[in-house]
Amino acid sequence: MFGIGMPELLVVLVIILIIFGAGKLPEIGGAIGKGIKNFKKATNESDEIDVTNNTKKIEPK
Repeated sequence: MFGIGMPELLVVLVIILIIFGAGKLPEIGGAIGKGIKNFKKATNESDEIDVTNNTKKIEPK
Protein backbone atom coordinates (compact mmCIF):
# COMPACT_ATOMS: atom_id res chain seq x y z
CA MET A 1 0.00 0.00 0.00
CA PHE A 2 2.05 2.92 -1.32
CA GLY A 3 5.18 1.48 0.29
CA ILE A 4 3.87 2.17 3.80
CA GLY A 5 4.49 -0.74 6.11
CA MET A 6 3.38 -1.38 9.66
CA PRO A 7 6.40 0.38 11.30
CA GLU A 8 5.87 3.54 9.26
CA LEU A 9 2.17 3.53 10.03
CA LEU A 10 2.86 3.21 13.75
CA VAL A 11 5.30 6.13 13.64
CA VAL A 12 2.70 8.31 11.90
CA LEU A 13 0.01 7.35 14.43
CA VAL A 14 2.34 8.11 17.37
CA ILE A 15 3.17 11.53 15.90
CA ILE A 16 -0.54 12.28 15.44
CA LEU A 17 -1.21 11.20 19.01
CA ILE A 18 1.55 13.49 20.31
CA ILE A 19 0.37 16.48 18.27
CA PHE A 20 -3.35 16.28 18.94
CA GLY A 21 -3.52 14.34 22.20
CA ALA A 22 -5.74 11.45 23.10
CA GLY A 23 -8.72 13.67 23.93
CA LYS A 24 -8.97 15.25 20.47
CA LEU A 25 -8.63 12.07 18.40
CA PRO A 26 -12.33 11.06 18.62
CA GLU A 27 -13.39 14.57 17.59
CA ILE A 28 -11.00 14.56 14.65
CA GLY A 29 -12.17 11.10 13.57
CA GLY A 30 -15.81 12.18 13.80
CA ALA A 31 -15.16 15.31 11.76
CA ILE A 32 -13.34 13.33 9.07
CA GLY A 33 -16.16 10.77 9.00
CA LYS A 34 -18.81 13.47 8.62
CA GLY A 35 -16.80 15.09 5.86
CA ILE A 36 -16.50 11.83 3.94
CA LYS A 37 -20.21 11.14 4.44
CA ASN A 38 -21.18 14.59 3.13
CA PHE A 39 -18.81 14.22 0.18
CA LYS A 40 -20.33 10.85 -0.79
CA LYS A 41 -23.83 12.29 -0.40
CA ALA A 42 -22.97 15.26 -2.62
CA THR A 43 -21.47 13.06 -5.32
CA ASN A 44 -24.49 10.74 -5.36
CA GLU A 45 -27.12 13.48 -5.55
CA SER A 46 -28.55 14.45 -8.89
CA ASP A 47 -27.33 17.63 -10.53
CA GLU A 48 -30.82 19.05 -10.85
CA ILE A 49 -31.43 22.50 -9.45
CA ASP A 50 -34.71 23.37 -7.76
CA VAL A 51 -36.01 26.42 -9.60
CA THR A 52 -39.44 26.64 -7.99
CA ASN A 53 -40.37 30.05 -6.70
CA ASN A 54 -41.30 29.65 -3.04
CA THR A 55 -41.03 33.32 -2.09
CA LYS A 56 -44.08 35.10 -0.76
CA LYS A 57 -44.96 38.60 -1.83
CA ILE A 58 -45.12 41.17 0.94
CA GLU A 59 -47.71 43.79 0.20
CA PRO A 60 -47.04 47.35 1.41
CA LYS A 61 -49.42 48.75 3.99
